[in-house]
Amino acid sequence: MNATTINPQEAAHFGALAAEWWDPNGSSAMLHKLNPVRLSYIRAQLDGHWHGDARARFPLAGKQTLDVGCGAGLLVEPMARMGAQATGVDAAPENIAAARAHAQGQGLDIRYHAGELASLPPQQFDLVTSMEVIEHVTDPAAFVRELAARLAPDGLMILSTPNRTALSKLLLVEAAERIGAVPRGTHDWNQFLTPEELTILLEDAGLVVTDRTGLSPSLARGFQLGDNETLNYLLSARHK
Repeated sequence: MNATTINPQEAAHFGALAAEWWDPNGSSAMLHKLNPVRLSYIRAQLDGHWHGDARARFPLAGKQTLDVGCGAGLLVEPMARMGAQATGVDAAPENIAAARAHAQGQGLDIRYHAGELASLPPQQFDLVTSMEVIEHVTDPAAFVRELAARLAPDGLMILSTPNRTALSKLLLVEAAERIGAVPRGTHDWNQFLTPEELTILLEDAGLVVTDRTGLSPSLARGFQLGDNETLNYLLSARHK
């Protein structure tokens, strides 16, 4: 496949934030708060998919993982620490440079690539993740097909994205950008996908959704998983 899905304006927007990606109080502060919740979901899904031991320290030992739209590696590094042979790809070269520098400082052996997903060497992965990315690409259907092509036959795919609802427009776009919770221009509400729309794209790519859960703010925890999909949701999929 040779899908072209990068939006140059989106790549430039996020590349300009590269220097602050690892600052928990900087422009990526929201991602730092989301990351533990995402990781808890991923851990539960991969343990269920491969019938793993929830107490295991290295649940991804011997497995190849790919994070698409990896930024500076906030999700890739925990994958590597869970034993994975981890790979990250991002549209912005600035993000990949920051990711490589941070991984080197942590003593982690991670493969990073800048550019289109289709430009990676031919390879399939046991776990493919893409968090808050599909709403930024030019062709969501082509993007999902490329993700599916990278997924190994017994592999697991996990995606997250904002839902297109009136409340997400009010809180994730208008309010969040106005108060500086996320940088201005981060989101285009019209590009958000509902769970039903994303499910259709996955099914058209030969995948079946195996789990779906909401991600919402919590006064006590910051963010939590549950039935509330009004703002954001995560889902898991595998080959049919």
